[in-house]
Amino acid sequence: METKNVILELRNNAGLSQDELAEKVCVTRQAVSRWENGETVPNTETLKLLSKFFDVSINTLLGSPRKLICQCCGMPLDDSSISKEIDGTFNEEYCKWCYADGNFTYTDMDTLTDFCAEHMANENWSSEQVRAYMKEMLPKLNYWNQSNK
Repeated sequence: METKNVILELRNNAGLSQDELAEKVCVTRQAVSRWENGETVPNTETLKLLSKFFDVSINTLLGSPRKLICQCCGMPLDDSSISKEIDGTFNEEYCKWCYADGNFTYTDMDTLTDFCAEHMANENWSSEQVRAYMKEMLPKLNYWNQSNK
């Protein structure tokens, strides 16, 4: 979905006029109209305001051009699983289980791997397979890559 359609749908779902949305994010009604007509896209600061106001990620506002994954555990992210900062803004790098209230849940790969092996293993994927997958994948993620430096 394109940004113009996302903003229009969010505004309509909230029952707001263009004037009302414009007032909420400190822009003109004409700016909202241009976004919804696809003439322009909100600037970065306005995207942040829209994200917080509608409680959706900037990635969602932009039509989900990137497939987000948690940079700690590798889980695919959507608006319901993305972590938030203490001020309520989305942190599109991590899931809400790996990063909450400004703090990381996991400080070592073994603890995360143990948790995942316990919760991801099933009749199709053994605990050993989960552990092997996590051992291969985790070092490639930003959180573990940075913490190893």
